[in-house]
Amino acid sequence: MREVDVMGVRVEMPSNQPIVLLREVAGDRYLPIWIGAVEATAIAFAQQGVTPPRPLTHDLLKDVLEATGNALEEVRITDVKDGVFFATLVLTSGTEVSARPSDSIALALRTGSRIVCSEDVLDEAGLAVPAEQEDEVEKFREFLDHVTPEDFEAPSD
Repeated sequence: MREVDVMGVRVEMPSNQPIVLLREVAGDRYLPIWIGAVEATAIAFAQQGVTPPRPLTHDLLKDVLEATGNALEEVRITDVKDGVFFATLVLTSGTEVSARPSDSIALALRTGSRIVCSEDVLDEAGLAVPAEQEDEVEKFREFLDHVTPEDFEAPSD
């Protein structure tokens, strides 16, 4: 397992589909995972430190874990099959719970838990970014600094 950082979320054009971008901590690979708009908003809120007036589902789950004394130890992104990613929540009790990576990432950001990814997933779906392309990555980081959760809302007809 390799530790990854959450670089942020963005909307992929022209499909208008949100993605979360992870980066290998001790390496040069990035892992884009297509996610839903609600999960993109939850991740963006957590990264920006936004506290909604009422708890979101991920906030509720964090509160339940804290109330039961069973903290989230880490999130593991374990597999990818036909473009669908799989994750596991690992609790301090040793309990493992299957979850979507998007929900797992949103929860990990709220709890400060580490996120790891299997080497096989990084080999299959990770993208190596050579040093000469770091400018593009820097532009993406700048975008992430200015994105807001409202950017992920569906346009009204």
